[in-house]
Amino acid sequence: MTLAEIAAGYYAEALRLRVVIGQLRARRKIAYSAEQRAALGHEIAIIADVQEQCYALAELCEKYYERGYYRNPRYTMNE
Repeated sequence: MTLAEIAAGYYAEALRLRVVIGQLRARRKIAYSAEQRAALGHEIAIIADVQEQCYALAELCEKYYERGYYRNPRYTMNE
């Protein structure tokens, strides 16, 4: 498997998570209790973080061999 294929997988997962977030937001709008809305909001926040990481990792894989590409220190072993 190449880095380009891995990047495509991360992009696909990020798009799938976007759909999930949209569904959760729709459920939050019709939730009856404040507890349900808070729980859904918490779940949305967690999934949005994962989605952001998917996009970042996809970009890292996609541009890994490009000269001069700035790599996010979060995803490298160097400090």
